[in-house]
Amino acid sequence: MGKRDDLIAQYANDLKNKCGMQADMDLLTKVTIGCGPAIYNADASTVAATQADELETVKNNFLIKKLGLADGPQLMEAINKALDTYGRSERNKYRAVVYYMLTKHFGKEKVYG
Repeated sequence: MGKRDDLIAQYANDLKNKCGMQADMDLLTKVTIGCGPAIYNADASTVAATQADELETVKNNFLIKKLGLADGPQLMEAINKALDTYGRSERNKYRAVVYYMLTKHFGKEKVYG
């Protein structure tokens, strides 16, 4: 297995044990690939949940640009819900896991079809 496969297994483990959800491995793999080389960078691979500008980046670059959602308060509510599900106290909130939960939340799996 390659490094990406190891990371996908780690993300699936986080979804199961920290978020209480069973991962759709096909979708998780596609979301992870969609994150690009960021998954290999310690800083870029995680979401800094306490930084407002980081949450704006998730909203603008992922929810609006990637998933094609219209801007509105529901986007930040969904981000906060995903972070609460992951656990605010969890130090490493992996970007691929957060993006996966947001994709499922908005029913936008077809974007990765």
